[in-house]
Amino acid sequence: MKDVFVTDSVRYVGVDDRTIDLFESQYKVPNGVSYNSYVILDDKVAVLDTVDRRATEVWLENLERTLDDRAPDYLVVHHMEPDHAANIQILAEKFPQMQIVGNAKTFNMMKRFFTFDLTGRTVEVKEGSTLSLGSHTLTFVMAPMVHWPEAMVSYESSEKLLFSADGFGKFGALDADEPWEDEARRYYLNIVGKYGAQVQALLKKAAALDIAMICPLHGPVLKEDLGRYIALYDKWSKYEPEVDGVFLPYASIHGNTAGAARFMAGELERRGVKVKCVDVSRSDMAQCVADAFTYSRMLCAASSYDGGLFPPMEDFLHHLRAKTYRNRKVAIVENGTWAPSAGKVMGELLGAMKDVAICEKQVTIPSAVKEETKAELLELLDAFLTM
Repeated sequence: MKDVFVTDSVRYVGVDDRTIDLFESQYKVPNGVSYNSYVILDDKVAVLDTVDRRATEVWLENLERTLDDRAPDYLVVHHMEPDHAANIQILAEKFPQMQIVGNAKTFNMMKRFFTFDLTGRTVEVKEGSTLSLGSHTLTFVMAPMVHWPEAMVSYESSEKLLFSADGFGKFGALDADEPWEDEARRYYLNIVGKYGAQVQALLKKAAALDIAMICPLHGPVLKEDLGRYIALYDKWSKYEPEVDGVFLPYASIHGNTAGAARFMAGELERRGVKVKCVDVSRSDMAQCVADAFTYSRMLCAASSYDGGLFPPMEDFLHHLRAKTYRNRKVAIVENGTWAPSAGKVMGELLGAMKDVAICEKQVTIPSAVKEETKAELLELLDAFLTM
């Protein structure tokens, strides 16, 4: 068990998972992930969320040690996604007198996941509902579509704790030595990023609370400099860039498009523009998505393929569209030995995204990059940086 101190009365019983390779079967997690669960010890005892079934045994050991022969009075379910809710039935059967706290949508989902009888065991809460445990009181705040429709958070007023569900979470086990921002950004933009408006609504509710700590369902308990974390969430959920510069993703078959991308990246650096150039065929897709949102501009360079677009770039742009990429300026470079088609497809995909301005000048590379091609690419950069 990772030794995480919350407060004397609020204990961490979560589990680090270093064996997982793909979170949600798609996101690479080289440093694993944590499944966070908490216990509030008071006149009454509340368990806040369970963990993924991959961590059931260790979680039950942590829980038993923390309960110390006490039986929980309540299980509070903030979010029904299986990485947090997989052990609801196990806990309900282990403690038959325990009440389960959730909202109406929570219980509708619970019936779909599990087979145990909920009759007489539910405490249904709504916006502003409270649950008294003695000296601790939880107030519930609905957070629909952050990032499931039943999601909610709770605020414990005596110790000023926000139990934020998937909000303010990050990839990486708790013992991972890495900056919070990097994996929190990749986590947010890929897991929650589509729902910026809903996150903004939740941040407005949270602004009325006096918060001393944020206790998420993934990643560390946040205890200091909370304004920094909240400011990043505010920026991310408004789809505002963090860096004034150019993200330059490319998809190259035989290396010619890659050469053009590197040429443009070098020229941007020479001009003093911050640039990140990546090969989407070989890079982590989730990181590419996060990078695209980080920068104020994006320049896509890709080869034509089978009368369309080289699939790695097409896949990347579909990911961006799914995560509501917006409020950016973009430019397009295509390559094609015969019947160039990549630019048209990229333009259609990017044009379907909201508030994305596409540079009117586009460049077609006729196979290899030659001096006249470089001249055209420089003209493109001039037009792109001044739009």
